[in-house]
Parts: sequence; structure tokens; C-alpha cells
Amino acid sequence: MPRKKETLTLSIPPGTKEQLEAIARRLNILWGKEPSVSGLIVAIAQQQVEVGQSLKLNSTHVAALQQATKVLIDSGYIGEAHTLLSLLLEQGNLENPVRQSLQQLASQPSEAWRIRVDQHINHQQPFRLLYYNAQEQELEFTVRYAEISFEEKRFYLEIWCEETEDIKNTSFPELIHNRCLRLDRIKAIEPIEGQWHSEGLDHLKVYLHFYRGMVKAYEPRAKDISNEVVGEVRQVIRRVSNPFWLEREVLRYGGDCVVMSPENVRERVKQKLRTLCHLYDIETR
Repeated sequence: MPRKKETLTLSIPPGTKEQLEAIARRLNILWGKEPSVSGLIVAIAQQQVEVGQSLKLNSTHVAALQQATKVLIDSGYIGEAHTLLSLLLEQGNLENPVRQSLQQLASQPSEAWRIRVDQHINHQQPFRLLYYNAQEQELEFTVRYAEISFEEKRFYLEIWCEETEDIKNTSFPELIHNRCLRLDRIKAIEPIEGQWHSEGLDHLKVYLHFYRGMVKAYEPRAKDISNEVVGEVRQVIRRVSNPFWLEREVLRYGGDCVVMSPENVRERVKQKLRTLCHLYDIETR
């Protein structure tokens, strides 16, 4: 026996029918091949679809969730990271480059490398690491020491490794065994036999002078050996295992921070400044 149906007459403004049909089509509520407004109303009444203000993510929300996703991946919380990626892709008003980048990240198989690395560090267990760098080159490292560092809003894996052949030219031969790696570019880790490099990362002792507002505003770092104010200058001595991050920090402070020594670190900063002057058509002697 056919099920009895009720008839409902609606009085709606012009254009509303087309809007309802668009919603029905988006939700795949159809009568044959056409969107069904009646089916949409029934689905709403039966709470099969939700109504009300949808979640809207502005650019600030998107940036914060992207940063949280990176931290979660680096920390080994892969499932939680993919949950945020899904939220961003579904609810974020994303420009195409950002959307494509997130879709690529979501499609890549991930493993909780941070957890594996922490286990090896805690047990002082040497390991072999397979890695793909930014140029998509496959590199293999025999890791005898490792530690996690936090630089510019994400975690990195710093290692002391046996391999040196991948470094063609270096201004810092003292640090040739050090590498700083992104956790999300690791492809494999396996334990190996041998001794842990208990001396840790190789390092340079860098002397920094801070001036003007940075004398009081400077925040001490974990690798600072000494930190004192002499007259109108804050003098800091720091252990540096990777000059790349130090260069970025010094350039960010502009004229309020100067590398005093060693000369190879000072020269690298000077070269960066020469390059900037050239790009901005500033003549230097």
C-alpha cells in the first residue's frame, strides 16, 4: 500500500528555489538526475543533514592550523595531524597553492619518526637513516649522536654522522659531521651496532655583541655559555652546531647584533649582507 504523503506549500523569495536546489545537488539529494528540494526538506527534518552557520576559517585560523599540523607531525602525532589536515581541506578558504600543498601532505604516508628517534636517543642507540632532501636526493646517514632542536616554529633532528661526502664545499670544516634534518623527510630508520658519540654535536664558540634595545630585550638561549652586560653592550658566547640558524637570527636583529668571532662565521654574515646590498642596488666598497 503506497505510503501517504503530506503536501506543504511554501512562500519563498525569488531565487530561493535555485539556492535550495544548489544545496540539494551539493549534498547529492536528487530525484532522478535533478536536485530535490522536497528531499532536502525531509533530510533536514530527519536530522540527516545539519543546518546553521557553517565553520568558517579565516587566514589567521588557517595559518595557526598549518603550524599546529607541522608540530604534530614532527612530534609523532600523525593521526591528529591528518585530522587537522582534513579540517583545513574541508573548511578552509584556501588558495590553490596552499590547497595543493596540503593535499600532497595528506596523501603522503607518514610514520611517527619523532617517537622512533626519541627511543634511539634515550637508549643511546646508533642508527642508519634514509633521508630525502629538498632537492629530492636520497641520502643515507650513519648516526652516532642525535638530538631534537626547535628552530623557527618547528622541530628538527640534529645528528652527528660518519658521512662527509655529501658536503662538497664548506666554510665550517669543524662542523662537517653535523646535519640538521626535517623529521617529515625521513624515509627509514634502523638500529645498527657501534658506539654512541657521547661528545655530542661538533660546535663552534661564537662571540656575539648586542646593542641598544637588545641589551635588555635579549632572551638567553639554552646553548649560551656566558651572557653578561659590559657597559652598553650585552656580550654573549654561544655554542653553535649549525651556523645557518645563527645567521638568520643575526640578520633579523639588524644593527643591534654583531658577530665578533670566529672569522668564518663573521664572514658568512658579511657575505649575506653583500648579497642583500647587491639585490637592492646598494653600492659597497
